[in-house]
Amino acid sequence: MTDEQTSDPAAADPASAAAVRRAARGRQAAAFDAIGPRYQEVFPARSGQLECGDWLLAELPAGARVLDVGCGAGEPTARQLAEGGLRVTGVDLSEGMLAQARAAAPTADFHRLDIVDLATERAGSAWGVPELGPSGAGTLDAAAAFFSLLMLPRAEIAEVLGGVRELLRPGGLLAVGMVEADLDDAPLPFLDQEVRVTGYLREELAGLLEHRGFAVERVDGRSYAPAGSAVPPETQLFLRCRRTG
Repeated sequence: MTDEQTSDPAAADPASAAAVRRAARGRQAAAFDAIGPRYQEVFPARSGQLECGDWLLAELPAGARVLDVGCGAGEPTARQLAEGGLRVTGVDLSEGMLAQARAAAPTADFHRLDIVDLATERAGSAWGVPELGPSGAGTLDAAAAFFSLLMLPRAEIAEVLGGVRELLRPGGLLAVGMVEADLDDAPLPFLDQEVRVTGYLREELAGLLEHRGFAVERVDGRSYAPAGSAVPPETQLFLRCRRTG
């Protein structure tokens, strides 16, 4: 074993590494607690996200079960899908965002949960949501993950996609929103907070989804400049997928 391998105790101890990752996500959640309603002010227009929601509503029967993965403030997706007659469950790690989501979509169910724990025993043991653990395999008709995956390192994004696939029925739908960028867990100042973000080039993201058991049926790219921002517009990617197998 080299000095480089032994210099980081977390790298040698999976339990310690997991604790470090959970602490990092806790810091991200605290940042979004502080950001609060300002997030909605910076991202007021979300046509690509709404169009993916329309796709889910058109494809699914009334009462279909949908998971909003990293639901944030519940706008627009949880509200749009719940008002469209779907049974929506939203999960997020930020209590501040969940409070906003419950107000935005009062007929939906919301739970505090680390999305990396989807389809694992921790969904029940640590978060009290056993229906999103192993016993919930194949019970969801669809899932949406709009700009929540970009808050994770690439290795954990792959884990989350695997967990979401486990929870979806065969042929279940997945709508994904990401920012197109070649980044992995890079620091970014955002609304007076520092967050860490990840991005993919579109072909790479589509390849990851296919590798994790999804057929990518459509990819749309949109140029988007956050309100009041002096930075160049970002390219947002919206993917419509279906679970294979």
